[in-house]
Amino acid sequence: MNNKFDALKDDDSGDHDQNEENSTQKDGEKEKMERDKSQSSSKRKVEQFWRFYSHMVRPGDLTGHSDFHLFKEGIKPMWEDDANKNGGKWIIRLRKGLASRCWENLILAMLGEQFMVGEEICGAVVSVRFQEDIISIWNKTASDQATTARIRDTLRRVLNLPPNTIMEYKTHTDSIKDNSSFRNTKITL
Repeated sequence: MNNKFDALKDDDSGDHDQNEENSTQKDGEKEKMERDKSQSSSKRKVEQFWRFYSHMVRPGDLTGHSDFHLFKEGIKPMWEDDANKNGGKWIIRLRKGLASRCWENLILAMLGEQFMVGEEICGAVVSVRFQEDIISIWNKTASDQATTARIRDTLRRVLNLPPNTIMEYKTHTDSIKDNSSFRNTKITL
């Protein structure tokens, strides 16, 4: 029997509703088992991450010029990566002293899937600089304005940013152009 309807073709007992009910019940049980398995797997991943993260130096404790990258498995933190090439990033510049809290809130929101944009989030970066720190979250599709707006709004909420915080969205295509024009700039002394 290939599917639940084949059983009905050969069954002359007149008990079709019972077969359909049992099948629906089994489907519901399968879905619940898969959901429980997925939640258990997610819980394990969060626990594994937290064990690793608890031993890391926090961004606010770093001095000088440093970057932390946290990207999904198989995605490189490079504009040219297949998952990133059509995407972009939200950029938030922070005054010194805020990076550790914001970074932790951001990565926990990513792990907890609070952005609710499916597989759209690629990763995040925190950049520690001398005068300021920068946090960015990368997504796959820069042209999807509804998704980028949802990411922006969720970012504002999970980082508890004041309403006047400047947030910049930059496509990776623009980043590549800016970077290549910077490289081609001649400086004469």
